[in-house]
Amino acid sequence: MKSAVIVFPGSNCDRDAAVALERASGRAPEMVWHKDGRLPDGVDLVMLPGGFSYGDYLRCGAMAGASPIADAIRAHAGRGGYVLAVCNGFQVATEIGLLPGALLRNASLNFVCRPQPLRVASNSVFTARFGGVREVSFPIAHHEGNYFADPETLDRLEGEGRVAFRYLGNPNGSARDIAGIMSENGRVLGMMPHPERAIGGQEGGEDGQLLFDSLMSAA
Repeated sequence: MKSAVIVFPGSNCDRDAAVALERASGRAPEMVWHKDGRLPDGVDLVMLPGGFSYGDYLRCGAMAGASPIADAIRAHAGRGGYVLAVCNGFQVATEIGLLPGALLRNASLNFVCRPQPLRVASNSVFTARFGGVREVSFPIAHHEGNYFADPETLDRLEGEGRVAFRYLGNPNGSARDIAGIMSENGRVLGMMPHPERAIGGQEGGEDGQLLFDSLMSAA
């Protein structure tokens, strides 16, 4: 699988993303600066990493959503390419229209940073290698991770099996405990928890490796 990690000013999980992708695929991803305006030829997977793009000015992900690379990401998703959008990347994905809803300030108004238990809520290309594992733990680190959408959208996401992960012990007030959702074609995943920080090293367990292995199998 050929992958690319988009780097915005203020991204701080781009290296973690690159390490996880190289470990899973054996091939280092292309690091794409947001002003490049185009993706490398033949890219299968685009990862939007966590961090604080543009310092989270205006609102999280808003300025990144207006970056020159945004059109290329939309085009990639439109032709069926894979997109993994994590934390700030999830916020960017909602801003550029890849996923519905919005990420609001945590209900507690506090930044949360801890290992977070999750339930695998659906079967997809992102969870194919989880097998019978239905509960996992990924690190979280966010201030605006409270997923919001209108009731009709929430019902549609649930009815179509597009809720990928749910929180066990909701840390931020997200509607219906939603931690991650997918696009209509199932090839774009946005999630607030960080699977790239749980790949078997010293950072946060190894459950996240299953997600990256799932993507490699899909490709």
